[in-house]
Amino acid sequence: MHSAKIFSGTGSQKLTEQICKRYGTQPGKVNIQCFSDGEISPVFLESVRGDYVFLVQSTYSPAENLMELLLMIDAARRASAYKVIAVIPYYGYARQDRKDRPRVAIGSKLVANMLVAAGADRIITMDLHAPQIQGYFDIPVDHLDSHAVFIPYIENLRLENLTFAAPDVGATNRIREIASYFNAEMVICDKHRKRANEIASMVVIGDVTGKDIVVIDDICDTGGTLAKSAGLLKEKGARSVRALITHPVLSGKAYENIENSELEELIVCDTIPIKKETSKIKVISVAELFAVAIRNAFENKSITSLFIHSQRRQGL
Repeated sequence: MHSAKIFSGTGSQKLTEQICKRYGTQPGKVNIQCFSDGEISPVFLESVRGDYVFLVQSTYSPAENLMELLLMIDAARRASAYKVIAVIPYYGYARQDRKDRPRVAIGSKLVANMLVAAGADRIITMDLHAPQIQGYFDIPVDHLDSHAVFIPYIENLRLENLTFAAPDVGATNRIREIASYFNAEMVICDKHRKRANEIASMVVIGDVTGKDIVVIDDICDTGGTLAKSAGLLKEKGARSVRALITHPVLSGKAYENIENSELEELIVCDTIPIKKETSKIKVISVAELFAVAIRNAFENKSITSLFIHSQRRQGL
C-alpha cells in the first residue's frame, strides 16, 4: 500500500501548512540546506520509499524557488518515491509563453522541460497565464481554477449592478465564462503597452455607467494596469471597482499603486505570500482546493467537482 506525504519548499510553507490541515495530515519533514555560496541541498528527514510525494512550491522570484523545487524532485526520485507530484500554486515564467518577437526565450516551456527532466510524474497548478502551457508537458497537468473561491466571494457581495471587466482582450474568454455564470454583462479594458509593465494607452469597450465593476485577472505584478483600469472605469461612470486576482506577485511599487488607486479592494489568493498587509488588500485561501486535488490525485479520482462554475451548468 502506498501512502501520501506532503512536503513544502521554503516559498510555500504557510500555504502547505493550511493544505495539510485540511487534508488531515502534517507536513513532511525536510531540511533545505543553504550553503554560504548560495547552493541549495534539500534532505528528506523521513523515508519516502514507495510513497506518493507531493512537493508544494510556488516558483515566484527569486529563481532559487524553482531550483529548490527541482532539487526536491530529484531527491525524492533518488529516495525511491513511487510518484513525485509537483504542486505549483503559482507557475513562474508563465508569461513567457510564446515567441512574440525575434530572439527571445520561451521561458514557460523551458521550465516545463526542467520539471519533467528532474523526474516529476504530475503537475498540480492554478490559473496558468495561458492555459495552453499545459501542452508543454508530456506528463499529466491538473489545472485548478480560482473561480471556485472567487464565485462564493462575489455572491456574498450581493452587488446590484454587477458587471465584469476583462483587463485585456486576451482575457475575454475567461471573463465571459464567469459573467455567464452570474448572467451579468462584461466590458473590456483594451490596453496597449510600450514595454513590459508600462501601459501606453487604454480604452474601455462597453458601458460602465452606474455599474459595480469586478475586474478578474490571473496576475497582479506592479499594480499599474489595475490602478489605471480602476481610474478609467470610475472616470467612465462606474459606481464601484474592485479586483479579484489569483497570484499577488506585487513587485516594485505595487502596494503603493494599489493603495492610491480607485479600487474598493483587491482580493488575492495565497498562492504567493504577500509581503505586507494594507487596508485594500485581502487574502482568501486556496488551501482547500489544493487539499482536495491532492487527495483526488492520490486516490485516482476526478477533480471536476472542484470547478463549481461548471457544476451549475451541468446541474450537479
